Amino acid sequence: MPFHSILFEKNEDGVKKETFEAPDFFVDLNLDQIVDVITRGKEEYNLKPFFYTHLNDIDTIKYRHEIMQDLENEVLLEDIKSFAEKMQEMRKHLAQADKLYYKYQKDRWFLDAVEIYCDAITDLVEDLSSVELKSRGFLAFRQYLMDYINSDRFQLLLSETKKLKADLSTVKYCLLIKGNRVTVRKYESEIDYSTEVEKTFEKFKQEAAKDYKIKFSDWPDMNHVEAKILDLVAQLYPDIFSNLDNYCMKNSDYLDETIATFDREVQFYIAYLEYMALFKRTGLKFCYPQISSKCKEVYNYEGFDLALAYKLINENSVVVCNDFYLKGKERIFVITGPNQGGKTTFARTFGQLHYLASIGCPVPGREAQLFLFDKLFTHFEKEENIKDLRGKLEDELFRIYNILAQATSNSIIIMNEIFTSTTAKDALFLSKKIMGKIIQLDVLCVWVTFIDELAFLSEKIVSMVSTIVPENPALRTYKIVRRPPDGLSYAISIAEKYRLTYNCLKERMKL
Repeated sequence: MPFHSILFEKNEDGVKKETFEAPDFFVDLNLDQIVDVITRGKEEYNLKPFFYTHLNDIDTIKYRHEIMQDLENEVLLEDIKSFAEKMQEMRKHLAQADKLYYKYQKDRWFLDAVEIYCDAITDLVEDLSSVELKSRGFLAFRQYLMDYINSDRFQLLLSETKKLKADLSTVKYCLLIKGNRVTVRKYESEIDYSTEVEKTFEKFKQEAAKDYKIKFSDWPDMNHVEAKILDLVAQLYPDIFSNLDNYCMKNSDYLDETIATFDREVQFYIAYLEYMALFKRTGLKFCYPQISSKCKEVYNYEGFDLALAYKLINENSVVVCNDFYLKGKERIFVITGPNQGGKTTFARTFGQLHYLASIGCPVPGREAQLFLFDKLFTHFEKEENIKDLRGKLEDELFRIYNILAQATSNSIIIMNEIFTSTTAKDALFLSKKIMGKIIQLDVLCVWVTFIDELAFLSEKIVSMVSTIVPENPALRTYKIVRRPPDGLSYAISIAEKYRLTYNCLKERMKL
């Protein structure tokens, strides 16, 4: 199949409109933090839209997996990075040419940019020819490059660039400066007496003398005197500079659009691989998940929250991994247990894993099988908005209603600690009603709650509990395990830790 994109095998997928706004669930799942770190330092490529658009096609996900696996070859990765650096240098030259004022100086910067481009293409073809490629994407791209480099268009561009550079290198001239008058003429092989003069006066040298030589500025802009001299030089070599004029006009659109697109799109893979490397260096694992749009038996072993792990690694703290699986008719995780025990982190991990898998990226964990969803919904606690005149409970019900109205059997819903603003009795009543709808929809769901009764409502529900250190209930293991809820909140241990028990408060009040 002809090459169109390193992100999409099919041309019709590649021309999809990019998503420039982050999905609504990004903040709840901390995916905004993850993408910010991944794309940091690569702003010129505008990579975020690639991370904002999830795929609906499993074959495209596999297409990206193959490319990512090819790029795990360090030789290929360095070859692509080298190509990217040359393309960056080319763009810098073009940007500088746009900033300059004088025509011939602009033309020379343009010529240098094209030369860098030609070198980048020829070097990349040579590099890709000497490395083993397995992915459909890179094999097709290599063939595209070989066809392009052998095309009349590129060969003409290359030959004209080389000839013009060679011609310009023959331009030699002399400046005769007398007072305010500058005369420009061709260089006629006059003898340079500088060496003879230095040799003659060397015998009189006693110690280091003051250097009276003038240092020329090295900034790219010319002043008006330099520009006038260059105009006069162009009159001395009219054919060469006329060719330069024609070259720039003729090749203004020299950049191949497909190659330019590749240069941007391949950074999606490079950025993510560099991000993965931060975690792999600490021993954390990543895998290429199996993806299904039909089977809802999902699992992940040794997974973790990427945003939290990044923070913990920078603090030299330990990252705790967790496992999960759903089999048969199981669809819903109900997560209970003590506060600050990792329940919300588990819910975020579930969402992050499925989203990253849906854009064709490796995911945290030793092994994973995940579901390709059509829509992902999250419901996390939010501050009340005084402008909409709704109370917290009403706002929660309004948001949940919208989620359930849009969700299908292929959706994923993640709920975190809802109905905390009402009584336990009302929270249980409302939760049962919503759970019934979720069960009816047959969606995959993670529900973090303080209501243990939800874990027993259906065979589709799996109970998972955050755990503590048995010897010290105040300490959390951050491990989430499959087991029935124990009905213990361990709130007393937190109160003791912060000296907020009844006895502690009485003692402090006496002071």
